Amino acid sequence: MTQTLPDTDTRPEGTDTTGDDTPKMFHYVRKEKIAESAVMGTHVVALCGEVFPVTKSPKPGSPVCPECKRIYEAMKQ
Repeated sequence: MTQTLPDTDTRPEGTDTTGDDTPKMFHYVRKEKIAESAVMGTHVVALCGEVFPVTKSPKPGSPVCPECKRIYEAMKQ
């Protein structure tokens, strides 16, 4: 089933951790879901379809999921 996100206000959030608990890459998710996930422990759905709880915040220069980035750039047009 395909769903369209009604809001394009997104920011990267981490998944895919390495052995030292550092995310391998960050994904774009709906902004209003980030705080809810961090506080309540609920899962978010990234633009690429990845489902995960928010546990980390991105730092400048952090790697971003290429699929999320491609989808986000297409949404801005």
